[in-house]
Amino acid sequence: MQPPFGRLRRVAGTLVAWFKDYFVGDDPTFGIAFVPYAFLSIALYARHPTKTNFIFDEQEALLANPYVRSVAEAHPKFRWIDAFYRDFWGLGPDRSIGSYRPIPDLVWRALWGLGAQQTPILHHWVNVMLHAVNGALLCMLVLRLTKKRTAAWLAGAAFTACAVLTEAVSGVVGIADVLGATGALLALLALTLPLPWMALGVLVATLFGLYSKESALSCVPLVPATALLTAQLSHPEKPRRWTRALFAFVAASAAFIFYVEARRRMFPAPIAPELSIEANANKPWAARTFAALLRWYAQPTLPKDPLNNPLASAPLAYRISGAFRVYFRGLAQIVFPHPLSGDYSAPQEPVPGHLLSIESALGGLAMVLPLPMAAWLGVRARRDTRSVRPVIAVALLWIAVSYFPVSNIPVLLPTVRAERFWYFPAIGTSILLGIAFSAMLARWHRVAVAFVIAFFAFQAVAARLHANDYTDDLAFWDATRKAVPRSAKAHLNYSVMKGARGDLEARLESNEIALSLAPEWPMASVYLGDTLCRMHRAKEAWPHYVKGFELAPNDANLIALGLQCLWDEEMLVPGTRPRAQLDAMKDQYPGTWLEYLGRDILEHGEEHGGVDPKYRPRGYNEGPKE
Repeated sequence: MQPPFGRLRRVAGTLVAWFKDYFVGDDPTFGIAFVPYAFLSIALYARHPTKTNFIFDEQEALLANPYVRSVAEAHPKFRWIDAFYRDFWGLGPDRSIGSYRPIPDLVWRALWGLGAQQTPILHHWVNVMLHAVNGALLCMLVLRLTKKRTAAWLAGAAFTACAVLTEAVSGVVGIADVLGATGALLALLALTLPLPWMALGVLVATLFGLYSKESALSCVPLVPATALLTAQLSHPEKPRRWTRALFAFVAASAAFIFYVEARRRMFPAPIAPELSIEANANKPWAARTFAALLRWYAQPTLPKDPLNNPLASAPLAYRISGAFRVYFRGLAQIVFPHPLSGDYSAPQEPVPGHLLSIESALGGLAMVLPLPMAAWLGVRARRDTRSVRPVIAVALLWIAVSYFPVSNIPVLLPTVRAERFWYFPAIGTSILLGIAFSAMLARWHRVAVAFVIAFFAFQAVAARLHANDYTDDLAFWDATRKAVPRSAKAHLNYSVMKGARGDLEARLESNEIALSLAPEWPMASVYLGDTLCRMHRAKEAWPHYVKGFELAPNDANLIALGLQCLWDEEMLVPGTRPRAQLDAMKDQYPGTWLEYLGRDILEHGEEHGGVDPKYRPRGYNEGPKE
């Protein structure tokens, strides 16, 4: 009889042999690469199949998206093609905040029609699988450029396990970033095709990326640059470097021009006033030219909320300094992903107190230096068909250039910092890591093996822990307030989640923290008033309502929320002090929602039972109001 340890060694030997044969026995095809990356993506990012609910932006993107929900109606209000006439949230151009991403809306509508209406889990699993697809595509790309299986496998694994990408994969709204990167990777892979097919592939893949996420515009400079740098690697017999780069540039530019011109006609969103010809007439030539380009691009008017993006109120020099600081912190999270958070709003990422700091200086160098470094590496290896220098050059360019559009430097975004912004740059960082780890394993062996295992283990643990934050909305905001304790938005949303579950004491405590962090934030004042009001402490609530109303007299939702609770608590009946003060306050803000709703509830409150129902804010976890 064979000893038990002998059988175990035999089984272990068989598994090791199978492992080696699978991963290094032959070049990985897409199917071979997809399988392990799919299991890895599931293990790291999958949300609980039954406990999860619609979290944060998922409520607006799915529950309140009239285009997506329309497919389940007996007589749909919207056609499938209307995805190209609506924004990311299903709104028309007159109500949009600028996010135009038809392909994610088409995917969501299809899934909604399949019954994904009570839980986001099916939408989420699409993200998880698409992320594995991108890992496999990156593995194939690195293999074709470097001809190194180990580097290819490690690059794909570094991308799939990159913990800073958890927000994009575990959060349903991240499908835009995931699909946009799919288009970018397909465009890069198209560069390895014969010349005529290469141009067609770049054209179609870039269009797919652009219609998924605006960030794919980075393909226009980056895909031709990749063709120029790597032609001798993908086509060693006939590199035709400049011809391929020219074809790639024409194809990517044609896709971009078609996308912009079609969007301008199908989705004519209002353009920001500061981009008008009149507003730029007396500015320097460079500023006028940049404004003209943005007018052609039809850059929509983006929200400017200092709470979500404190850089909105910063002078240009301090805005750039803050952007460099955020960029450096993001780079650090790629290597050391702790802590991770779904929100970084004010005052967590404030305007820099000094124009120059260590982080902003390092971030500026990290954004600028990749360009000359890539040029130098490309020239050094322009005729070498086996060097990895051109691939390193491509990776460096992808990190800096693909992040630049979301850096808050060229255009001020609604958000100061978001981990999903790193989905495109992570293509470059993962290529660098794959090449570096492969070289280490070839030379250092045991030490390198231990280091690589430790790196991936740390990434995996960080990703899995952050994915657990997406269990439900309460878990999400609880984890967020702990990861970024100076985010007023995180504390306020946590308070709302606790209040929705009946814990008004906890809601009050977190609401007070939010107000202390952002004392001039209207929502924090009104919500604190609403918390006290629901605790039947309406007299204490009234001063907070007053401050919030005066800070935001045109916010219909906040005003309606406060007035309704005051009505329910009988604080607006004739003879009360709040009624008299509201009567006077409405006249101080003519032409505002405060005047209209204040007058309406005083004159027709008995008839409507408070605020007119059509003006009451949409309840938590509800669909759109009809």
